[in-house]
Amino acid sequence: MDTGIQARLTRISTDDRYLIVPMDHGITLGAVTGLADIESTIDAVTRGGADAVLTQKGIAPRVHGNTNGAGYIVHLNASTVVGPDSNDKRITGSVEEALRAGADAVSLHLNVGSDYEGKQIEDLARVTEEAHRYGVPVLAMTYARGVNLEGDDPEHDPEYLAHASRLGEELGADVIKTAYSGDADSFERVTESTRLPVVIAGGAKGTDRRTVSNVRGAMDAGAAGVSMGRSIFQHEDPEAIARAVAAVVHDDRSVEEALSTAGLSGE
Repeated sequence: MDTGIQARLTRISTDDRYLIVPMDHGITLGAVTGLADIESTIDAVTRGGADAVLTQKGIAPRVHGNTNGAGYIVHLNASTVVGPDSNDKRITGSVEEALRAGADAVSLHLNVGSDYEGKQIEDLARVTEEAHRYGVPVLAMTYARGVNLEGDDPEHDPEYLAHASRLGEELGADVIKTAYSGDADSFERVTESTRLPVVIAGGAKGTDRRTVSNVRGAMDAGAAGVSMGRSIFQHEDPEAIARAVAAVVHDDRSVEEALSTAGLSGE
């Protein structure tokens, strides 16, 4: 692996384990709870143990000075929930812009099974080539989403998730983010599909116990950590839930131990 890539990966992880808090949702959802005062949220989640935060490039001035030494990732595509199709992620920046914004890594979202899959494959291939030219790691957010998928719950189907994860490796990414299949046994199919570190998405905010249990299950299945947004930044105590997740990811704690460490009831 390129020395620059390896060096920068250490800035967004701890001992090859990842607790990333994406907060690029302002472009997708607007200034929702947790993002209006994003400075305070970034300060809270990084005090709680987040290794890195992730935003769009324009938020960079509000990130720096609030990360408590954590890493920074700039996301390079987006869509909105009010547009014609939220699966149609369009490029919003370049690797060079991300570096000028102080990024340690970049990320890109790809919806496998959507009508936009082909264009997003091209985008990810181009971004990985550009990023690696500068020694910058790429987090590929490869989801199973779109009208071309079959089944009752294709977005959490381990076979689709395994395909999406392998696609990220095939295109040159360095870390893969995808959805959690729901249990450790089925998620092993996903982690075994690639030699890259796999981190799970959090999805919509649920109970504290469910959030931490999903993290425990993913880690038991061989995941390298999490990239959780709303489950953390929309929590009434972002620092506490980040600390609970960090206890599982970095300290290998049980669900009960993690909740107790963070002072959370599990509700």
